[in-house]
Amino acid sequence: MTQAAPFMKPDGELLVLASASPARRQLLENAGLLLDHQAAAVDEAEFKDSLAAEGATALQTAETLAELKAGRVSRMWPGALVIGADQMLDCNGTWFDKPRDRDHAAAHLRTLAGRMHTLETSVCVVRDGERLWHQNETARLTMRDFGDSFINTYLAAAGDTVLGSVGGYCLEGQGVHLFSRVEGDFFTILGLPLLPLLGYLRQRGAISG
Repeated sequence: MTQAAPFMKPDGELLVLASASPARRQLLENAGLLLDHQAAAVDEAEFKDSLAAEGATALQTAETLAELKAGRVSRMWPGALVIGADQMLDCNGTWFDKPRDRDHAAAHLRTLAGRMHTLETSVCVVRDGERLWHQNETARLTMRDFGDSFINTYLAAAGDTVLGSVGGYCLEGQGVHLFSRVEGDFFTILGLPLLPLLGYLRQRGAISG
C-alpha cells in the first residue's frame, strides 16, 4: 500500500490495478489514488493471435484483454474494484507489440515513420468477476518521415525505456521528437483513459470530489 492519498475516501472501496505497468500505476498515484496492484496471469500474445484469427479489431482486442486481466485479478481480491486496461497499436491493420530489444524497436520505427497509426485503449472496472464499467478511447498519431540516422540517435538517447512502450516510443519523454501530429487524449496515449475512469470512480463514491 502507498501512503494515504487525498482523493481516496477513508471508507471507500478498495482499488486494485490489474497491471504490472509502472506507467499506469504512476498515473493513478499521481492523481492521488490509493491502490494496490497485481499483474494478471494472462498470455497476451496467445489471446491476441486467437482474437485476430476470429476477425476481432484492435479495439475489440484491447477491450477483451482489459476485461480479462481485471477479471482474473478480481478473483483474488473479493469485493475490490479492480481496474484493467489494455492498449493496441494498429497501423493499417498491422498490430505492434512492445519491442523485444533495440533492434526490434528500430524496425518498428522504420515501419511507422511517415505514417499515421492508432492507439486503441480500453479501461474497465470489475468487481468479483463482473464488469461494472468500461470505456474505449482512440488516439491517432502521425510520425515524421525520418531515417536510420535519426532512429539511432533517438534510441541511444532514450535507452531501454523504449522496450516498455508499444511501438518503441514514450510520448512523455524523448519520443515526442518522433511525431508531426498527435490527435487524442494524452492519458489515453500513455495507456489509460484516466479522466473517464476518475469520473466513474467519483460517481460511485469510491473517491472524493
